[in-house]
Amino acid sequence: MDQLWAPWRMSYIQHVDTNDEGCIFCTKPETTEDRKNLILHRGNNVFVMMNLFPYNNGHLMVIPYQHASDIISLPPETTAELWAKLCLCKQALSAAFHPDGFNIGMNIGRTAGAGIDQHIHLHIVPRWNGDTNFMPVIGKTKVISQGIEETYDQLLSHLNSIPGSTSASPPS
Repeated sequence: MDQLWAPWRMSYIQHVDTNDEGCIFCTKPETTEDRKNLILHRGNNVFVMMNLFPYNNGHLMVIPYQHASDIISLPPETTAELWAKLCLCKQALSAAFHPDGFNIGMNIGRTAGAGIDQHIHLHIVPRWNGDTNFMPVIGKTKVISQGIEETYDQLLSHLNSIPGSTSASPPS
């Protein structure tokens, strides 16, 4: 394969802007509207949010509350919690959806593919054998088999059932 096509992401690419609303990774956790904002879990230094424009069903992001463009600028307790919440997410995704594998990573900087390059975030994308087919290539359509609200509810249930996964209050 010479190229990887993801045309369903065009609505995301065209939506990204630098308007006066500010960084969504800073503004969304300031509210208490977690379901509306797709925030599944809150920690002391990081939170877990569903990707509104997922590569696959269950695509999550682990995001530090601190607005930073590089992981090097985060304090050690934040990077430790970032990794701990990633493990929590993998456990919840495994229990909820039984994927065959995962893509986990960060795009640091616009050139590296970060859509929101001023606030780092870690992606965890569940993968299944055969989860790609002709639809994205020929039909320019990505088939996500479950609605985002149903995915939210299913993941929230599994996250809350994992020992030690209690959420903190929104930061003040």
